[in-house]
Amino acid sequence: MGKSMVDLTQSDYNCNVAFYIHLKEFNQNVRDDLEKRVSEVFFFSKGVDWKFDSFGIEKAGERKTEILGFFIFRSTEVEKLKKLFLEEFKDYSNAIKISCSVAKYQKTCEEFFELEL
Repeated sequence: MGKSMVDLTQSDYNCNVAFYIHLKEFNQNVRDDLEKRVSEVFFFSKGVDWKFDSFGIEKAGERKTEILGFFIFRSTEVEKLKKLFLEEFKDYSNAIKISCSVAKYQKTCEEFFELEL
């Protein structure tokens, strides 16, 4: 079995930026509207380096009392993303508030190897 250690490379995309839209109500129209709005946000995102990760809606339940629409991106350009996101959602009447979390992930170990067949 061949094995080698390689210098770790940290990527700009190791940074997750999550936007949570706290919703007053939820139905299928809400999902469609959120998807449309976020696609418009990033249609105009020239000059912002990002990758889309995921989108979803968490309904209120045992763990939380609010309905959350969430969008997760991978980017280090947090301030630019916040500006774009706020511009598109500041007039969204179904939002109670918008919160954001930024998580940076760093590799501590990376090993490459081959399995012989």
